[in-house]
Amino acid sequence: MARLKVTQIKSEIGGQRNQRETLRSLGLKRISDVVVKEDRPEIRGMVHTVRHLVVVEEVD
Repeated sequence: MARLKVTQIKSEIGGQRNQRETLRSLGLKRISDVVVKEDRPEIRGMVHTVRHLVVVEEVD
């Protein structure tokens, strides 16, 4: 199964509460943090919520 590399590129400061909580749920705490997650619909939805704060790459 494919994996997604998610990198936080913008701060959560000033964002909506659900966006801050979504970043924490993904495991992102600060700018330049990187996590690798399974490519599942739940993760895609979380990434969609914070798409303006992160960069996503597919990794094999």
